[in-house]
Amino acid sequence: MSMKKILIADDEFALRFLLTETLADEGYEIVEAEDGQEAVLALGEHTFDLIILDYMMPEKTGVEVCQWLRASGNANVDVPVILLTAKTQEKDREKAMEVGVTTYMIKPFSPLQLLDVVADLLQG
Repeated sequence: MSMKKILIADDEFALRFLLTETLADEGYEIVEAEDGQEAVLALGEHTFDLIILDYMMPEKTGVEVCQWLRASGNANVDVPVILLTAKTQEKDREKAMEVGVTTYMIKPFSPLQLLDVVADLLQG
């Protein structure tokens, strides 16, 4: 069984570090990006099993990255996307779903919650 590869794009170092450590401890291979543009570059260079994007990032938001990805013909075009956000309004969720976000996680959440969501998506 090969290791599952996950992209984590978040401009908050502390949260990105926490997520990376949590997922790496579970045996996932992690690629990190600090902003939306880095995420796009990583998506061009690697094939992922799962993508985790923060909503509010410099360069491109998580929603913009997902929108680009779903329209791109990129190798990762159909990979599940988890969007992390502090935005709780319904219109933000609708916008995310419109662009092809798979799962919407509202901050703050626990690393264990994230592990459950990741496991569910990767089994699917």
